[in-house]
Amino acid sequence: MHSVRLEEALAEFVQDAAGALQGELLAGAEVRFELASQGTRRGSGPALYCYRPLTAEFIDERQPLLEGLSSHAGACGALERFDGLQRYLASVGMELPRATSAARVKAALRALLRDTFAEQSDFELRPERLQAALGRLEQAAQAGAGGVTLLATLHGLTISSPEIQLTRGLTIAHPDALEGLPEGATTACEDAAAGHLIAVLACDQEDDDPRRAIARGREIVAELLRALRLFGDGRVTLGALAWARIGGGGWNALALGSGGRPHGMLLVTAEQEDELRAFCNLVSRRAPAENQLAWALRRFELGCERPSSYEALSDHVLALRALLEPEGPSSGMLAGRLAALCATPEQRLALTERVVQALDLERAVIAGTAVEHAATEALADDMANHLRALLRDVICGHLDPDLDALADEILLAPVEAEAPAEPSGSPSLQDMFSYAGESQEVLDLSV
Repeated sequence: MHSVRLEEALAEFVQDAAGALQGELLAGAEVRFELASQGTRRGSGPALYCYRPLTAEFIDERQPLLEGLSSHAGACGALERFDGLQRYLASVGMELPRATSAARVKAALRALLRDTFAEQSDFELRPERLQAALGRLEQAAQAGAGGVTLLATLHGLTISSPEIQLTRGLTIAHPDALEGLPEGATTACEDAAAGHLIAVLACDQEDDDPRRAIARGREIVAELLRALRLFGDGRVTLGALAWARIGGGGWNALALGSGGRPHGMLLVTAEQEDELRAFCNLVSRRAPAENQLAWALRRFELGCERPSSYEALSDHVLALRALLEPEGPSSGMLAGRLAALCATPEQRLALTERVVQALDLERAVIAGTAVEHAATEALADDMANHLRALLRDVICGHLDPDLDALADEILLAPVEAEAPAEPSGSPSLQDMFSYAGESQEVLDLSV
């Protein structure tokens, strides 16, 4: 399985480079030759001599020309997060352990050109040689024979780009952006019109038991799903089946269980890709493990897996009570505290009344008397969205985890001196990078 986007970007660059280098020859430049000796098969007798073109030197001397090509930036971007980059450089004798990521990418492009045009005195592009060179590059990603690849389907999510590499080893992509997918992964969506995405995770196997790598892979896919659900208001789900393979072997189906039905569609535009990478990193590092916030986060996820918004309402109300009403439902503080945190002073009364209506709706759902229509579904969705905003802002550091105390402080503050602590919705890109350490190289979703 390999990335169609990566292959297309590299092929376009090699084609443009071939034209530019051939133009240099037509302008009078020459590929120099060296006289090389070749011994006889049995090691005796006179040595044989031949002239070898110094194609690699010719290419290296024209790096400024090649880096100025319009396709160079696209090739660098596609190659930057290629999982086998370091292994590829090592295989061609260009290992650069102390080099920057940009330097390694440029070195890999030079190596690809050298491989494609090796032993040629001209730069006529031969398709079979290009495919062979790209194949050797792709093999570097599969060099770890004990590695495990885990593949799952994502529903309720779409992206503008063909694929997004979130971190080393973890990519989400449209099915047609990848080749070599297992049977069933391209038609995994029940509603063909809605479509689905593919999540691919390459896991390193630390011992001889691939089950450990698969188990860790499941955890990372679950972390990805949690981050996507917190990132936007679409209810993203996983398909019931996943697939795993060891090294370059065949695919084996795995049962992931029920992930619920998608509700709405979360769109990630090209401009939001860096924001999503940073947010996934943030959720992976900061998601709580053992406290009321962790319990509320798990209850939020359980609500996302329910068949309908009505069935999810109780999960979301319980999560909000854990965060905002530790005294218990009899205190009646939930509606006012949620309004204090999620509304401006002018809108606070309206939101308080809406929360009370949502609590009435929950009791009707439990009693089986709720009438399902657009207005009540919107009411249930509002509770889910307010819970999502609170969880997201606490994890991102925008709100103090002691939400009930914070809400009481806001309610007791004089209105004219009050600065509402309204959840910010999607975290800003600047905030994301400040929490992520301004580095895309250390995302904790990697294995």
